[in-house]
Amino acid sequence: MTFEELDLDPKLLTAIEEQHYHKPTPIQAEAIPEMLLSKDVLAGAATGTGKTAAFVLPALQFLLDDPRPSRKPRVLILAPTRELAFQIHKVVKQLGTHCPFESNVVTGGFASDKQLEILQSNMDILVATPGRLLNIMSKEFIDLSDIELLIIDEADRMLDMGQGPDVLALIEAIPGDFQAACFSATLAGSGITKFAEEVLDSPEVIQVNAPNEKSEQIQQLVYLANDKAHKQALLKAILEDETCQSAIVFCNKKDRAIELADWLQNEQISSTVLHGDFIQAKRLEKTQKFKQGKVKVLVATDVAARGLDISNVTHVINYDIPYRGDIYIHRIGRTGRAQQVGIAINLVERHDITNLQRIEYHLQQSLPVSKIKGLEPSFKLKDALKKPKKKKKKAAKKKKK
Repeated sequence: MTFEELDLDPKLLTAIEEQHYHKPTPIQAEAIPEMLLSKDVLAGAATGTGKTAAFVLPALQFLLDDPRPSRKPRVLILAPTRELAFQIHKVVKQLGTHCPFESNVVTGGFASDKQLEILQSNMDILVATPGRLLNIMSKEFIDLSDIELLIIDEADRMLDMGQGPDVLALIEAIPGDFQAACFSATLAGSGITKFAEEVLDSPEVIQVNAPNEKSEQIQQLVYLANDKAHKQALLKAILEDETCQSAIVFCNKKDRAIELADWLQNEQISSTVLHGDFIQAKRLEKTQKFKQGKVKVLVATDVAARGLDISNVTHVINYDIPYRGDIYIHRIGRTGRAQQVGIAINLVERHDITNLQRIEYHLQQSLPVSKIKGLEPSFKLKDALKKPKKKKKKAAKKKKK
């Protein structure tokens, strides 16, 4: 299938060509036609599959098919995090570059007065995080009465973050009928099903490559580490290898990420740290430096696992193994994007093996164990998996009378 076969406007086809999109990804090929038929859609697609364009293109086509002036937004796109909201808005700008539509983004992390100024201007598309938009709406600074198309991205993440009630409150503020689309990395679980029932009307359900499906574009490896010093030596060797052009290194906690970034700097490896305590402007500054290649390594907590769309990330390294399989999927999805090949490496100490087993169960596959010459571990995974045998208690000798 080609984008021309999707019956998109020439303005969009020109923008698609300028963005070097060659052919629709599976989620684009399935979701775009259903949305263009004005159907509600519930779509499940793993990260890195092109799902942002899968809803941005039909949103722009919707406005092109029915152009009319409006001071209030007609399309509302909700995202769980600031990073993802800005990434979506970037795609809206790129694909809508030849369209006469105005778009803006409203999230937390910025001064309220500046965002209120944004809302006073004309706009056709509004990208927002639920909490900040609900706060602004409660002060009567925005009117959602013209919304005709609602798109919710990463609905599973929203539910994890407790944003479900905020989304439903925003929906209650839309007085008229509207088309809705809900995109999620996974459609599994009663939570997303119940949420979809409250938001969507007889939706077309689309599931493209399940979230635990192995990506053929990402090589996944395990390196066993004896201790912290061994793990650091492995990390340094991986980062200094000529195949590693840029890397995101994930830690489970903020303090660990800060400590690791400092250690890398001391080892003369260019790095910066990204975690949830930075204000939005600082986050954008750090990710921009990484995108531009001014720093080689981005050490991050899971605040960076979703919403970051950075091309040419050659390596994702789990310095800390995540606690859940879905988090693992989102982390490694930062590489191997847009038909590029990527490498995901897991540094596993003995105490990480339980988490590794949990991830392998989620993936329904075992990850291959590799070694670096001169940095071989002192134990084998199969031996570490064996439970120590319990010592038999010796029967107490009876005392002679």
